[in-house]
Amino acid sequence: MKKDTRNLVIGGVAVALIIAVLSPYIASTNPDGLGATATHLNPKLWNASSNDFSNPGYWNAPFAGYEVSQLGDTKLAGIVALVIGCFIAMGLFLGVATILKRRKRIGT
Repeated sequence: MKKDTRNLVIGGVAVALIIAVLSPYIASTNPDGLGATATHLNPKLWNASSNDFSNPGYWNAPFAGYEVSQLGDTKLAGIVALVIGCFIAMGLFLGVATILKRRKRIGT
């Protein structure tokens, strides 16, 4: 990898991780567009007392509410979920880039 490309990748990773760490502190506690739409479609999903979705009978996402539920309802839970999400996205991107690079070498 060229030095300029490596510096760009390192800078991008650093920015992504900084955003992941700061997001729980600056994010709104109100439901986002997706949450508001789900509430309009099925008001029973929104639990106003806990300001969260309660999904009895539905599959729960691993990072529901953008947090790791095992860590409780803390800022740390949000930071951990976002950092894990960043690494998953970077891993997928790296995997696709590697496959495309190999295909280009083979000539297919």
